[in-house]
Amino acid sequence: MPPASIWMTLGAVGGLLTVALGAFGAHGLKGRVDPALLANWQTAANYLGLHALAILACGLALLHRPESSLLHWSALAFAVGVCLFSGSLFVMTLTGLRQLGMITPIGGVILILAWALLAVGAARLAGPSA
Repeated sequence: MPPASIWMTLGAVGGLLTVALGAFGAHGLKGRVDPALLANWQTAANYLGLHALAILACGLALLHRPESSLLHWSALAFAVGVCLFSGSLFVMTLTGLRQLGMITPIGGVILILAWALLAVGAARLAGPSA
């Protein structure tokens, strides 16, 4: 499978998980977990959805410039960052282990890096290979 297809598929799966986990939080967890933790769940679902679209965008951009290492690294950073950011919030909500909140900012920093890589990679789409 070409890398562009891998990233587009991962982005689509992220979108699917966003809807499923968002619905689970709204309907399955309401009244079962602390409201502050439920707010964390919603934040995690929102970030998952946003970054699923970003991964999808990386895959689409790679259709035009498959050799772009910046776009590949951006997609990878989005995937790792959202796993750490949203994943830590999801697990923290389900387990109540607030110590997992220490992982969340690491995911956030990786997501910032991913956006920077995407910005540079996108700017180079019309120019020489990145």
